[in-house]
Formats: sequence, C-alpha cells, structure tokens
Amino acid sequence: MGFIVEFWDYMRVRKKFWLLPVFMVMILVGGLLVLTKGSAVAPFIYTLF
Repeated sequence: MGFIVEFWDYMRVRKKFWLLPVFMVMILVGGLLVLTKGSAVAPFIYTLF
C-alpha cells in the first residue's frame, strides 16, 4: 500500500498525471495474464497480444 501512496504523491507533486492510465493498463494486463494462466481461456487471451 505504501507504493501506491508514494506513486500518487509523485504524480501530484510533479504533475505527471498521464502516468496513471499507463500504470492502470499495466496492472490490468498483468492481472489478466496471471488469472488466465493455465485455464481454457488462455489461448484466446494470448491471441489478443
């Protein structure tokens, strides 16, 4: 949780709010790959990338 607070403070102080969508997409793609690993849906997910 400390990383999220530090990341938010960095964005707020340095006015780098464009990093938020990049960070969120990285989290979503990573979570999608972790959740579908070894499942029957995995081949369909991998074709998207």
